[in-house]
Amino acid sequence: MRQAILIAAAATLAAGSVAAQDYAWQPEEPVTIIVPWSAGGSTDSVTRVLAGELEDALGQTVVIVNQPEASGSVGTTNAWEAPRDGLTWAAGAAVDLGSYPVLGMLDATIEDWRLYLHIANVAIVGVNPDAGFEDMADLIAAMEENPGEITVATAGVTSGGHNAMQAIAQAAGDLEYRHVTYDGGNPAVLATVAGETQVTTQLASEQAEMIRAGRIKPLAVLADQPLELEGYGEIPPITEWVPEIQTANNYFGIWAPDDIPQEVKDTMDRIWSEVIADSEALKEYAANRGAIFDPSYGEDAQEAVRPILRQNVWLLWDAGQAQNNPEDYGIERP
Repeated sequence: MRQAILIAAAATLAAGSVAAQDYAWQPEEPVTIIVPWSAGGSTDSVTRVLAGELEDALGQTVVIVNQPEASGSVGTTNAWEAPRDGLTWAAGAAVDLGSYPVLGMLDATIEDWRLYLHIANVAIVGVNPDAGFEDMADLIAAMEENPGEITVATAGVTSGGHNAMQAIAQAAGDLEYRHVTYDGGNPAVLATVAGETQVTTQLASEQAEMIRAGRIKPLAVLADQPLELEGYGEIPPITEWVPEIQTANNYFGIWAPDDIPQEVKDTMDRIWSEVIADSEALKEYAANRGAIFDPSYGEDAQEAVRPILRQNVWLLWDAGQAQNNPEDYGIERP
């Protein structure tokens, strides 16, 4: 009996070993994912969940390195300049990646990267409970009455929070606010919790815990439909107050330069379709953080990103914050 058990166990181990080595690419060294934002933010938290899935699939350690600076462009540039061997990736919101060339931060377009997306985040207009805003109407009125005085915390220019606030400001009639930037979404949210700022427009995934704890009051979600946040309830859509605003899903993932070896791309494609597409860990993360689980890669990922990229770069250009015309990179006005 004992011998039969040992034989069965050996067969199981052998089968697992074959499955683990069935990929075209078998990294012999740890894989690094650069998170170009501080620890605790939306990119950092979801990438750590993803890293566990990749470690199981590849049979190799995946190391997360936080490099927050310059709206994420420093860490992303380091990934771009790393050896093209598939061992170094960057993480974040794909819209930031596509905005860097327009902002003059990195001379690489989004088509120059191989994208692997997992969730889409939505931004929330959240306020300190003591700030005195009962709903979006109150906040808009305060910005109209006190131009440039209402403080809004975000993770910096091109961040999901900044994109959201710019969209609101322009669609609501060129509202003026005081932009206060931090090295990541989590510090921006904590600044609003502490009363350093009155408002944050960072992502639902970054505000969810503070909303559930009653330390952030959500006024609206940047969408045309309400958001049901687990453990809190329904958050109304921004379109109730700003009907003309354009909204689009903000996709997150990892990426490497598109000229990494083909066997790396083939392996990651398989992992995305066979593992990530059914990841219970990522599904649970999305449900808990008010995010949308929607994995894609390659051309499908490029297509998914285009709506929010067009919206964002033209908002930056129209606001005078972009160094280069989006048309120079083939990005049409939405």
